[in-house]
Amino acid sequence: MSTAKKTGIFGGSFNPIHNGHIRLAHTLRQKAGLDEVWLMVSPQNPLKRQADLLDDGLRLQMARQAVAGEHGITVSDYEMRLPRPSYTWNTLQALSRDFPDREFVLMIGGDNWQIFQHWYHAGDILRHYPVVVYPRPGSDIGPVPQGVTVVEADLLHISSTDIRRRVRQRQPIDDLVPAAIVSSVTSYYR
Repeated sequence: MSTAKKTGIFGGSFNPIHNGHIRLAHTLRQKAGLDEVWLMVSPQNPLKRQADLLDDGLRLQMARQAVAGEHGITVSDYEMRLPRPSYTWNTLQALSRDFPDREFVLMIGGDNWQIFQHWYHAGDILRHYPVVVYPRPGSDIGPVPQGVTVVEADLLHISSTDIRRRVRQRQPIDDLVPAAIVSSVTSYYR
């Protein structure tokens, strides 16, 4: 029986982190039987436009403040120290090398699952790492291969894009992000 800590890798730009991210991390941790979830703050997503991406350090700082005291959830800057662009395959390989006492599990949304075949070394990821997929509105997951688990999760309908828009329009965000970061989000994205 393996004694490796099952560690979920939940990557994203977290631009900014919000209550939906945190709730989803808790739900997936519990339903997928993980010991903990690492929120992997990504410096660059090869598949996304980066025009409105807040500084790496600020996104990290807000994410850490947002999850302070949250059991089983940690914010990681690990990917920011890797060569860019940051590809999930490279991150998982480096993590496995640097943390041999852990079993890493990739956590992705159904929207990313739909384009997963286009990811760098997608086949290698599936051969070497368990993947947990959570359905998202409008995403068709379909049949999944061995090693991929679909976990139903109640999603809060919150998006970082909407939060940034609300801040620019001077609308409240108090119910969308943790109280600890409301003022930071408001000042950084205005």
